[in-house]
Amino acid sequence: MEELKTNEYLRGIVMNLPTSPGIYQYLNAEGTIIYVGKAKNLKRRVYSYFSKDHHSAKTRILVSRIADIRYIVVNTEEDALLLENNLIKKYKPRYNVLLKDDKSYPSICVSNEYFPRVFKTRKIVRDGSTYFGPYTHFPSMQAMLDLIKKLYPLRTCHLALTPENIQAGKFRVCLEYHIKNCKGPCIGAQSHEEYMANIASIKELLKGNTQKVSQGMMQEMMRLADEMRFEEAQLIKEKYELIENYRSKSEVVSSVLHNIDVFSIEDDEQSAYINYLHITNGCINQAFTFEYKKRLEETKEELLEMGIVEMRERYKSQSKEIIVPFELDLEMEDVTFTIPQRGDKKHLLELSILNVKQYKVDRLKQAEKLNPEQRSVRLLKEIQEQLHMEKIPLHIECFDNSNIQGADAVAACVVFKKGRPSKQDYRKYIIKTVVGPDDYASMQEVVRRRYTRILEEQGELPDLILTDGGKGQMEVVRQVIEDELSLHIPIAGLAKDNKHRTSEILFGFPPRNIGLKQGTPLFHLLENIQNEVHRFAITFHRDKRSKSQIASALDGIKGVGKMRKEALLKHFKSVARIKKASLEELAEVVGMSVAQTIKETL
Repeated sequence: MEELKTNEYLRGIVMNLPTSPGIYQYLNAEGTIIYVGKAKNLKRRVYSYFSKDHHSAKTRILVSRIADIRYIVVNTEEDALLLENNLIKKYKPRYNVLLKDDKSYPSICVSNEYFPRVFKTRKIVRDGSTYFGPYTHFPSMQAMLDLIKKLYPLRTCHLALTPENIQAGKFRVCLEYHIKNCKGPCIGAQSHEEYMANIASIKELLKGNTQKVSQGMMQEMMRLADEMRFEEAQLIKEKYELIENYRSKSEVVSSVLHNIDVFSIEDDEQSAYINYLHITNGCINQAFTFEYKKRLEETKEELLEMGIVEMRERYKSQSKEIIVPFELDLEMEDVTFTIPQRGDKKHLLELSILNVKQYKVDRLKQAEKLNPEQRSVRLLKEIQEQLHMEKIPLHIECFDNSNIQGADAVAACVVFKKGRPSKQDYRKYIIKTVVGPDDYASMQEVVRRRYTRILEEQGELPDLILTDGGKGQMEVVRQVIEDELSLHIPIAGLAKDNKHRTSEILFGFPPRNIGLKQGTPLFHLLENIQNEVHRFAITFHRDKRSKSQIASALDGIKGVGKMRKEALLKHFKSVARIKKASLEELAEVVGMSVAQTIKETL
């Protein structure tokens, strides 16, 4: 039973995950993070863990231990890559290690040699070499090695390049020299000083000081340009652009930002949602969103202040700067509150807001899945607010006409209660008093008949009437509702564009366009009501038209009812063949007396 509850809980999270890039974290029953992963599409990636049988035993074990899922949305895949790396280093989740085929994480080694080599390795040898890592994300390490290779030509051979061996001329250059990946220190073509200067820069890159190396390149480039050495300056510029491109892809935020807390808040009637990010050395290494249930009419400022105190205490934050979305009446010792307007700090605040908004949407979706009626009531409250109605429109009725040049004129009324179709309350109308194609008069007839009967039978009146049409239809309905029947029911019009799609919502007298954004759930609800009444009306019209067109030459012949007509058509296949049939052939089907009548009539 407990396992079923857990599965249902996880399913609720997975089905409501966003499709944006981000990081997901799996937690076990004790609340410990057991796996961290990145994804281009969070929903698709996490769903794959639960939607199929896995060949790997380790993956099956991981899935069986998952009791909770958390995630962080980011703007780009590069942000997701680096954030995953940071979180794996911080939490060292058990299954991130187990799923690496029992191999240790690789490191980058700068060897302890006269001309050092730079390479990846899984073995740490204590011979004076310098190791950077381990790298828990292989593509991050490979990206760094590729950058080093493009920036600095280093040797890749395993030769013993000692000063004595080089001076003795023991070596010959290899292909790497000819394709300009190496400057040939083995034959003395590159000095030891120049080579070691490159190694010093490489070590700065591996420490994460990309900005320092970039600034050094910029200064060197400007110096060479001042000395009119433009070709050399161009080579430095190309390397500078390489490192700047790497920085832009590998850092979540600017590397100058250090030890900063970021908070943002979203709320609704029942709850407040607060997101917390902690920044160290330009990277997010802590992210958490939580919910406060409102008890009284607390303001967003009060709730955010509570959240800041709670999170800083929980995570033992010592940050001297806190980024917030608005001014707070909160003073903390040695702490500065910042409301950024632009730049890297503004980017951080926007990232926090992105996370808290997504969390709010997900919580709302989960609640509405458990209680589908909650979503409908929320949309109806939106209609009430948009149209400034006195009461929520729990009962909505919509009308539509259908005819072809006035022939077989019909109309329909569909009823929606609590945002859902109430099909037992749908009504069909054959137009009785209107001659010719007059949609306005037909609408008035139907509305008059509908609500006169409801008043006579003391039935339930709607909270809102929708007309399938623009200002003209709204006005003729108003004339019947208000002027003739003295009722006070709000009336709205659903106008369509030239492609027969709902394009605008009209309300009020004189009618004005209510600026509802197309594609929103509220717009879809009203569009669905309009499509439903159109479907219902046109289906009724087709049925009526079909019956009138199916009239047969056999109709009206004395003694030929429904059963005999069907028997004749089944036997002879058409009226034409019935006309050609002999008296005896007809008599075999319907008897001699009726056969004679048919022959005389046809």
